[in-house]
Amino acid sequence: MASTAPVAGRTATRTVRVTLTGHVQGVGFRPFVYRIARARGLTGYVLNKVGEVEIIASGPGDAVDAFVAALIDDAPPLSRPRLESVDVVPAPDVDDFTIVASEANADAKIFVPPDYFMCDDCRAELEDPEDRRYRYPFINCTQCGPRYTLIAELPYDRPNTSMVGFPLCDACRREYEDPADRRFHAEPVACPDCGPRISFTDTDSSEAVDGEAGLAATIEVLRRGGIVAVKGVGGYHLMCDASDDRAVSRLRARKHRPDKPLAVMFPLEGDDGLAAVARAVELSADEAALLSGPVRPIVLARKNDVSSLADGLAPGLAELGVFLPYAPLHQLLLSSFGGPLVATSGNISGEPVLTDTEEAAKRLDSIADAFLHHDRPILRPADDPVYRPIGGRPRPLRIGRGSAPLELTLPFRLDEPVLAVGAHMKGTVAIGWDDRAVISPHIGEMDSPRSLQVFERVVGDLQALYGVAAQRIVCDAHPGYATHRWAMSRRDMPTASVWHHHAHASALAGEFAAGDDWLVFAWDGVGLGSDDTLWGGETLHGGPGRWSRVGTMRSFRLPGGERAGREPWRSAAALHWECGLEWRDCPDHDGLLKRAWERDLNAPRTTAVGRLFDAAGALVCDAHNVSYEAQAPMLLEATSSGLVEPVELPLSCDDRNIMVTDWAPLLALLTDTGRPAGQRAACFHTSMAEALAAQVREAARSMSFDRIGLVGGVFQNRLLTDAVLERLDGDYPVAVPESLPCNDAAISFGQLVELAGGTT
Repeated sequence: MASTAPVAGRTATRTVRVTLTGHVQGVGFRPFVYRIARARGLTGYVLNKVGEVEIIASGPGDAVDAFVAALIDDAPPLSRPRLESVDVVPAPDVDDFTIVASEANADAKIFVPPDYFMCDDCRAELEDPEDRRYRYPFINCTQCGPRYTLIAELPYDRPNTSMVGFPLCDACRREYEDPADRRFHAEPVACPDCGPRISFTDTDSSEAVDGEAGLAATIEVLRRGGIVAVKGVGGYHLMCDASDDRAVSRLRARKHRPDKPLAVMFPLEGDDGLAAVARAVELSADEAALLSGPVRPIVLARKNDVSSLADGLAPGLAELGVFLPYAPLHQLLLSSFGGPLVATSGNISGEPVLTDTEEAAKRLDSIADAFLHHDRPILRPADDPVYRPIGGRPRPLRIGRGSAPLELTLPFRLDEPVLAVGAHMKGTVAIGWDDRAVISPHIGEMDSPRSLQVFERVVGDLQALYGVAAQRIVCDAHPGYATHRWAMSRRDMPTASVWHHHAHASALAGEFAAGDDWLVFAWDGVGLGSDDTLWGGETLHGGPGRWSRVGTMRSFRLPGGERAGREPWRSAAALHWECGLEWRDCPDHDGLLKRAWERDLNAPRTTAVGRLFDAAGALVCDAHNVSYEAQAPMLLEATSSGLVEPVELPLSCDDRNIMVTDWAPLLALLTDTGRPAGQRAACFHTSMAEALAAQVREAARSMSFDRIGLVGGVFQNRLLTDAVLERLDGDYPVAVPESLPCNDAAISFGQLVELAGGTT
């Protein structure tokens, strides 16, 4: 690639062809190029190809050099251009600088933009009574608005989006065609005269109410304690008054969601927009930055003791999921309502968020009192992303609208395009080719027909959007996973399987692409291990394609198998029985379960740390049965208080020279009702952190490693992860996922990395 550094005194006329890839479509890049070229008196043109921008620029050599440098240095905020080449070429026969029509090219490096939050300029217009887009719910420009959820195919031009059914009016067309306008080729551009419209319907009436009257009707339902299903950018939200205990209880009852936390959207208030949020939660600087950052995610923040919000938003937990309006429709609703609204995914629990108007009206009819629809098609779902600061850094717990599709660079090159179908929980899909990997937004749990329907749609969409046809499939090794069965049912291409925890470790190694040898702690619920037992407390040494198990937890048998995940008391009982003890408060009153456990009937052996946390939650917090995943560990973390000395857990080596940590001494602590629950919970966390540190010290005696990694859903626990980082700080570099969640959402990417590592 030619140098882009300015050359002093170079004033002779020169013409260059510049090729850029990266995030250069859907972000106002061409009008930016047009403006900086004309400002420097250059001639030529700029055009979109599929996945790249090509520029021909002609003029004085120093002006051309400054122009090329500005393409990177002064690029629009949403863009992330990559300069691929700068070549000297003959001058074109033109006397101006223009933007020419898009062109397709088969070999381009395609980047699909995510959906963007409403920018300040559009918000100002939205709230300006003199503006023609005043209070228009679909206002957007080149710097904001939907992208991933409305792009049917590339290049990113209006005919290739779900806006194709909304012909531009004369006023919008003038903006769209004016290179000096900030809406130049803003593909979703629209106004009240030509764009999408909202429509309110009450479940008691088939009569629709449009426009401002529809907004007013929505606000009326919300103020009287009703529930409204609102169609947004990536799907529907179920909304109700976050300060109304009865409304929240009604939503929980109708959605069959008795305890799972509900996210709350707050109106923009104050100079920084965070005044309303700050009255409900305690915001750190990191949390505030996340809330108002470009992704606009749901952020978990500690509840404020003086909050006026309903008590039932996050029962038993210390944190609340909060976020800001990111779409103009949300802004209109929140500002008109004048207070925070519950905004939880409009779906049947565990399924992907609903996107289709007719399907939502049918499937949410028993939950919502009313609907606020719109007629802009959502081509694929994108649920809201969720973040939590852990270890002093923002960590994603779920990727989605605004953060995905997520592209990462593979540490190895793939010989052929590969489709990775992920795990069973927290489903994502990834495609990999060359050294590129693209991970889909969150899909959901893969145990419903609709989840599999959306999964298959995303599989097809990702390949079509990026122009990649997979030649191989990689899946989790567990034969009970729906994604595994789907992959194995495909007879049109070869399929490889990857061990669950190897994929976890490889996802981390792939994200950081540093160090030849890792020591990775993969702590989660259960996943199939290479010895056909259920792993979940593993220490892995090596790197992608060459992981070896060097540490684990003492195993125990899970009575009832998968039921233990929904009934933590089973894990608590198992720990007692494994140690030859009786648990006085065991719900197995007739002893049938214990007898089955003794006979090894439906009692698979596991090393899962997630189940240890379940047991601790059952023993300390009485979380015998739960209604959502990880509820018991979350209650345990919320209960923890005080600084306490850890319980030392014995560490030994088995006959395979694998380190084994014995959790047995924790039972006396967890069942000591003479100690406050907060102390017992805190001691459990510090004891587990110290046990991990002890394995690190022991491993260092006999093997070399460059980095330590923490992966698996257990490390979403901030108390545990912070305690681990505190103990290891300064001894070794410690990596915790930053781009991807540490939970099973990372498995699809890890499968690509593991496969590539194993074939290199």
